[in-house]
Amino acid sequence: MDKTKDIYNLFAEGGQYYFFSRPRRFGKSLLISTLKEILSGNKELFKGLWIYDKLAWEKHPVIHLNFLGLNYGSRDALIDTLEYIVNQNAKAHGIRLREKDYDKRFRELIVELSKTNKAVILVDEYDKPLIDFIDKKEIAIANGNVLKTFYGAIKGADPYLKFVFITGVSRFSKVSIFSDLNNLRDITISDSFSTLLGYTEKELLHYFDEGIEEMAEGKREELLADIGKWYGGYSWDGKQFIYNPSSILYLFLEMCFGNYWFSTGTPTFLTKVIKENEIDEATIENYETTKFFFDSCDIEHVDVYAALFHAGYLTVKEIEDVSHTQRIYRLSYPNEEVKESISMLLSESETQKLNSLGDCKARR
Repeated sequence: MDKTKDIYNLFAEGGQYYFFSRPRRFGKSLLISTLKEILSGNKELFKGLWIYDKLAWEKHPVIHLNFLGLNYGSRDALIDTLEYIVNQNAKAHGIRLREKDYDKRFRELIVELSKTNKAVILVDEYDKPLIDFIDKKEIAIANGNVLKTFYGAIKGADPYLKFVFITGVSRFSKVSIFSDLNNLRDITISDSFSTLLGYTEKELLHYFDEGIEEMAEGKREELLADIGKWYGGYSWDGKQFIYNPSSILYLFLEMCFGNYWFSTGTPTFLTKVIKENEIDEATIENYETTKFFFDSCDIEHVDVYAALFHAGYLTVKEIEDVSHTQRIYRLSYPNEEVKESISMLLSESETQKLNSLGDCKARR
């Protein structure tokens, strides 16, 4: 699927520092990989795609920070991981670093790479060392302090950097990428990038036409209505709605409907937050909030509805301009697949609480 026109908007708008949040399995890692190839100047990989003749294809050295599948179960483990990531990037570019501290080595890497051309920083799942320890506050807070020091190396590095793109599930307000980088633009709920990941209806009809015809068996409109009901409904601007890309791929792989979203793995941090909080299902179907809801997330006091939104279990259904200075965002579950998943999550949480209560009574 050619999403390069949406990607091009990142460069066309002239931005330098971006943060972009989307749920798991929405294609954040693929987006990072695509940006890496574009900014490395690998034009021929994009032959036949929309972006092919739209860029100058200048080659920039890329620092790729990927937190998936690494060890960060303690402050020291995270520091070791950061040193490993920085060293691997230095090795890939043939650079020998001399600084000792992990944040200073990161800064040195940026400066050294910029001697050939301005460098690029791409961060995949920056918040993994935080959300994986939501229920272990001491580790999460310690990891947050380490990340604050690490990302602080980017501050004031504008002369050395061409482009910075950071992805994650949640925006944690006390991590320095948000407090120190004044020019960091959060495009999570921006109209211009609402279809950057996920499939629009137009893309669904174009790229999956063969699968739709095979599944429809002459009842195309009924099938499309069911697909929208089960896997569509996601929006970050209340205007443009998209389909869950992972669920759509599974749908046409298996050629039958199923709850693929829940079965492919619920975020651990979400189950932990739900377990610690009381949730009214009726509230989920019509939750009203303001823009501040999207702008910050405190690791010490995680709001359960914010966790549901960032994990993809709530989405923006409508935005109302109450005044020139205030907007009301109406959130709800995106579709039937997610509604069913929420019910299962809440049921599991309630069962665990009852079991825990039973264990307590047994011990008495």
